[in-house]
Amino acid sequence: MKSVKEISTETKIQNRLKNIPQCLELVKYLFADEELQEMQDYANSVSIRRLGYNDHGPVHMRQVVGNAIKMLNILHEAGIKTSLETEEMGTFEDSMCAVILAGMMHDLGMAIGRQGHEEMSALLAQPIIERTLMHLFPNDLHKRIIIKAVTTEAIVGHMSSRKIHSIEAGILLIADGCDMTKGRARIPMALNTTPRVGDIHKYSANAINRIGIHRGERKPIKIDIEMSGDVGFFQIEEVLLSKIDVSPAKQFVELYAGVEGQERKCYL
Repeated sequence: MKSVKEISTETKIQNRLKNIPQCLELVKYLFADEELQEMQDYANSVSIRRLGYNDHGPVHMRQVVGNAIKMLNILHEAGIKTSLETEEMGTFEDSMCAVILAGMMHDLGMAIGRQGHEEMSALLAQPIIERTLMHLFPNDLHKRIIIKAVTTEAIVGHMSSRKIHSIEAGILLIADGCDMTKGRARIPMALNTTPRVGDIHKYSANAINRIGIHRGERKPIKIDIEMSGDVGFFQIEEVLLSKIDVSPAKQFVELYAGVEGQERKCYL
């Protein structure tokens, strides 16, 4: 059974896609996919209970999708083309489909382990990607090929351990880094009371109160982060900033962060 958080996040995602029928149909199909749901749930169980990491399950993957949709829409409204558009290989809607697919499956590999989980995620995701695209585009082999390729690039590149080249994969990379609020750390913080590898990520994430993704002032996308304590800077500087630095979408992002009640620090 889906949690209240999953359902509310799904509703927000569908509302953001109401003017993009192709992508709206895609998320409805994915949200109803029982196999994908089971895979997300198990990946999260392994991540939290066996490995001691933050949430890497259905809520996180939906949050990443929501973040990516926001950012891709901002770029589109600013007249900035995706890689598929620039290369005249696909449409904005095709790019959005790839980002959504990647967001919904990028952490499935946590079911196997942390090391190399991005490659394992791509491996586990392939059958679902293929049948989803066949459902959406049964008579368009070209769309199925290009969307599958960009989706796979975004999945294997979401840890910034592999060089990526498309705007789409770059947006997914940043969208993943932006899901680091205290809600994501709440469950592992409650379950694990003894020191374990990865604890700094939980404590730093627990200090992040809010992350806003808006239209920027100097650049198209503005990411604004509010924290309850200085430990949150670890999450920003070691996780989010390192992902933005290697993202092909870095040029479109401005980043601010600070402790509540204090002046924000401008990173980008």
